[in-house]
Amino acid sequence: MLSSSPISRPRLAPRPASAPAPTSPSRARLAVGGGARGLVAGVRCQAQAGDMDAHYIRRCVELARKAAGHTSPNPMVGCVLVRDGQVIGEGFHPKAGQPHAEVFALRDAGDSAENATAYVSLEPCNHYGRTPPCTEALIKAKVREVVVGMTDPNPIVASKGIEKLRNAGIDVRVGVEEALCLRLNEAYIHRMLTGRAFATLRTTLSMNGIFINQIGSGADQPGGYYSQLAKEYDGVIISSEMAKTTTLPVSQEAGAKQPLYIIIAQGESSKLHIPSLDEETAANAIVLSDSPVTVEPAGVGVSVLDQMNLDSILQLLADRGLCSVLVDFRDVGGCLASLLNRFQEDKLVQKVVVELSPVWMVSPGPNNLAFGGSESFPLKNVERREVNGTLLLEGYL
Repeated sequence: MLSSSPISRPRLAPRPASAPAPTSPSRARLAVGGGARGLVAGVRCQAQAGDMDAHYIRRCVELARKAAGHTSPNPMVGCVLVRDGQVIGEGFHPKAGQPHAEVFALRDAGDSAENATAYVSLEPCNHYGRTPPCTEALIKAKVREVVVGMTDPNPIVASKGIEKLRNAGIDVRVGVEEALCLRLNEAYIHRMLTGRAFATLRTTLSMNGIFINQIGSGADQPGGYYSQLAKEYDGVIISSEMAKTTTLPVSQEAGAKQPLYIIIAQGESSKLHIPSLDEETAANAIVLSDSPVTVEPAGVGVSVLDQMNLDSILQLLADRGLCSVLVDFRDVGGCLASLLNRFQEDKLVQKVVVELSPVWMVSPGPNNLAFGGSESFPLKNVERREVNGTLLLEGYL
């Protein structure tokens, strides 16, 4: 189908000297009286006994999110060990190739893990990969029961870990806070079930519905929504026109692993210059083209596709280990519009992020997002929040 150079997930960007040290996967406890999502000491004291399973799975999800942007193609997973109503161990999976969440939590608990309840956001693995099976570690530690947020869609795992634990005499409960756990690893799950990378379309509109070729103030700064997206997604798809005229997306989050830049060069001339790349960062980009093209600087990978469509691109990226891709749309009428022409009918885009800027634009001509399919469709689970004076809307197809 194509002639290609290897695509790899970019290496972790060097951490600035002033950035805080990363949290240990086995010691990420919330400070008393603080922490996200209301998981504070006071809530734990007030929670009813029937609510405790959900409470600890929510804590697992919070732990897992600490590794956002670092675990792909593995899922994010968190684990909490509880005995006699007290948390005795916590952990999360920090990156692919490193020990899993259960291992860090068991190390944290030590000998106290015997007869404890293990809470884990995703079914423990039961196979040998780069790390030993987590089921064996839990059995060896003699935990009394395991509470699982969701089963693993990976066919080499699916329900086999649960079966192994039950055969060892461990009580297992499944499906606690399942919706939360599903959303945590939506990209991993999508890739496992479809063979394609999870795609999110992002764009910016004015108050009167005019497309804007820019992002809002502060969006690309530390803590900004775009900086966080660049951290969390494995790759960012952009047009060659954007690559030629705009600084490529960079996450400003501490310790962020920068996304792979996937540059679509459909109908491009024989030469493409990308000014914001240099020889050091060239390996962090790949050009997907419908004809041979010479790219400057040297070192940028080039793949010539027989079929230039979003389906084949998402499958190609998934084959190379990418679970999630942000399609950054900033070029009305350009090559990305043709790729997105039937994204809803072909089920190629799963999520949409629209930044609504508080400006009233004068349109120079046809300027809309007239693609996606031949019929209108509603978005589901729409969330909205205000960010630096702009309204950010997120919804699922």
